[in-house]
Amino acid sequence: MINLANLIEKLLKHDVDFVIVGGFAAVAHGATTLTQDVDICCDFSTDNLLRLNHALADIHPVHRMTPQRLPLALTPETCRSLSNLYLDTDMGQLDCLNSVMGVGHYDQVRRSSCQITLPGGPCQVLDLDALIESKKAMNRPRDLEAVLQLETIRDRIKRH
Repeated sequence: MINLANLIEKLLKHDVDFVIVGGFAAVAHGATTLTQDVDICCDFSTDNLLRLNHALADIHPVHRMTPQRLPLALTPETCRSLSNLYLDTDMGQLDCLNSVMGVGHYDQVRRSSCQITLPGGPCQVLDLDALIESKKAMNRPRDLEAVLQLETIRDRIKRH
């Protein structure tokens, strides 16, 4: 089970530069989407990745897409070769992406975000229009279902 509040609090405490995207972004905008992980788009600079590594150290992150499930142990050298991180932690799965389909790389994702306050603190979340575009670009059945909900939410907001 994901412990979103504590995970967000850890990232914020260590000044990790990130935007919540994916299922939790949809939920933040009012969708009833179920999700098994936290998806963030983050700055993949060496400094930011080392802050991420430090933020997660005490919740035992491991690379879940490798058969060996190696612990996350970033160095300046290894940071330069990364484009995404798919992690299992004691607080649940965390996917760290350097870009979002339909939106672009981190800088564009950041420009397409809005600040909301979650139990873990204030953070950036992909805005409703960008989230809809990203879900359309993913084109999976669950994403297309989310698009229907998100477009309904957007229509209601525009009417008020």
